[in-house]
Amino acid sequence: MGAINGRDYINRIDQLHNEIWYDGEKIVGPLSEHPAFRGLIQSKAALYDLQHDPNIKDEMTFVSPVSGEAIGLSFLQPKTKEDLRRRRKMTEHWARYSGGIMGRSPDYLNTVLMSFASSANFLTTKENCFPKNLQAFFELARENDLSFTHTFISPQVNRSPIYIENSDEPIAAKVVDKNEDGIIVKGARLLATQGGLTDEVLVFSVGKFLFNEDQAFAFSIPSNTKGIKFICRDTFIGGQSSFDHPLSSRFDEMDSIIVFDNVLVPWDRVFYYNNTEVAEEFPFHSPFHHYAKHQVLTRQIVKTEFVLGIAELLIETIKIGGYQHVQDKMSEIIIGLETMKALLEKSENNAEVDEWGYMRPEIFPLQVAGNIFPKIYPRFTEIIQLIGASGMIILPTEKAFHSSIQKDLDSYLRGATKTAEERVKIFRLAWDLTMSSFGTRQTQYERYFFGDPIRMASDLYGKYPKIEYVQVVSNFLNLNREE
Repeated sequence: MGAINGRDYINRIDQLHNEIWYDGEKIVGPLSEHPAFRGLIQSKAALYDLQHDPNIKDEMTFVSPVSGEAIGLSFLQPKTKEDLRRRRKMTEHWARYSGGIMGRSPDYLNTVLMSFASSANFLTTKENCFPKNLQAFFELARENDLSFTHTFISPQVNRSPIYIENSDEPIAAKVVDKNEDGIIVKGARLLATQGGLTDEVLVFSVGKFLFNEDQAFAFSIPSNTKGIKFICRDTFIGGQSSFDHPLSSRFDEMDSIIVFDNVLVPWDRVFYYNNTEVAEEFPFHSPFHHYAKHQVLTRQIVKTEFVLGIAELLIETIKIGGYQHVQDKMSEIIIGLETMKALLEKSENNAEVDEWGYMRPEIFPLQVAGNIFPKIYPRFTEIIQLIGASGMIILPTEKAFHSSIQKDLDSYLRGATKTAEERVKIFRLAWDLTMSSFGTRQTQYERYFFGDPIRMASDLYGKYPKIEYVQVVSNFLNLNREE
């Protein structure tokens, strides 16, 4: 089939008839026409159409080693540094469509699946592991341009250091049985962004399950598999007008709980199960963190460029660029942007081929960036709020500009360099990114994209090679000299 276009994507999603619950009701009818999902589905369709844009098709696709057709470049397993740069260019194209707002554009989970498949041999000879299934499924996804949601974490019932679930019915999804057809999974998982809006559900247990071996599994199954239910949060779409709600009307990536009600996962879709050691070790032996963080950092750079553009447009609109405190705030965004660009480039320049023959970007610059962005992004949103000041609040609607009060608005809301309608349009974009319910979800999302920031900092500290620096200081103080 090869790389799909937007119409292919919409048709596939509408034909799945996934069980999705929104606002207490089960959704019926075409999903692409539901107001809570229509904007996002149209935006994702536009991304798939970019794969067929003649101006950039060669930067969005590559030739399938199986069929010879053009397939999505996000599935490319990089073997050279140039391959890494090609992957970055592809991600930039998709990220720029939304200003980096869409955290789950298709390339993210395509990259995740690619990274696991690139180290499938790690599973060889290990108990309850099926590396051939993982490799075969990756090829199926690549050749058919399948789309994915995923879930890595269990419900937050009790986050104390030691918690043993003892409820009569499973809360966290776990293997409750197996038979000749596959494993049976019951319980729930979070946090499935775009849950129900994709072809497949990719489920991986990551981390150590000291008392819960039956929660240690990995598989992928179609979103319409019997027994799967998606329970959605409330929408953050403020309205359908792209003037009033320029971001939420197009890019609200619905989040959901996935409920598995005795779901049969066929054996050929199981990658591993009931193996806590593999659940702990596989993500770190695989290039998962290398490739996923490379994709994420690329998107976050695009997002920071978008933030910088918005902030500067606010400044130009109301002519406040001459104030030093404004210049100081803008320099914070510029420093963050250039720091992340440098870290991304360093990760590519220092990339090395791993034991399976694939080119991995250096992990430490990516980990540093992953620790920086959750801290600086909330500050970026605050800077936009401070620059916009009261202008972030006095924001009439599109309808108001087409009413009898238009002349008043044109007089009293014009900017130094923009008409009133243009000024309000710019400030509404800034508001939707930083102050609306959609915008605050964006901030929380970036804070916890890869999990607990404190845990990420501890992981960086624990793995960063510090011995050589300790040795330099020890030599300087003659601590190692024999008497």
